[in-house]
Amino acid sequence: MNIQTLHPRYITDEAGKKTEVILSLDTFNQLIEDMEDLAVIAERRDEPVTTHEDFLAELKSDGLI
Repeated sequence: MNIQTLHPRYITDEAGKKTEVILSLDTFNQLIEDMEDLAVIAERRDEPVTTHEDFLAELKSDGLI
């Protein structure tokens, strides 16, 4: 996502300085969701990781697949 795909509209003051931005509700909600996802990723960055192969093997050994 980049600024052009957001299709922002701006509110300006008397001097023409941009002071606020207007986004569609869908765009705003998507941005909020993306920020929440990034916060979860940041919180979990120090957790141990498992390879896909190990994960599948664990599921198989537990009889889940």
